[in-house]
Amino acid sequence: MPLFRLHRMKEVPRQQFRWAPHTSGVTAIKPRDFDPAGELQAAGFYDAWMNLRGTEGALEIGDVLESEAGEIRICKYVGFEEARWVLPEVKSGLESAPLAAGSPVMQSAGLG
Repeated sequence: MPLFRLHRMKEVPRQQFRWAPHTSGVTAIKPRDFDPAGELQAAGFYDAWMNLRGTEGALEIGDVLESEAGEIRICKYVGFEEARWVLPEVKSGLESAPLAAGSPVMQSAGLG
């Protein structure tokens, strides 16, 4: 039986997510808005939802299930929809460095 990782949405982002208008398509999610909440075995996304339903660990709107294959689904009012992690851009520190002036020297062609 497949294994799913559970990510619980933190409370502040959950309130914003709950009241935002429904959009179709892939939902962009940020890792900082979620806490890892363990793993569970289930036949599929909806089976995982059914297994947790009625328990203290029931899935709530905004919670995310991630399959072993890396497929991510977010729990919405209409069911589970595709989601993708949005990772922050890594800055190298060279963004603010001045650009080099002039043209490159062409020593191999005898020019320069």
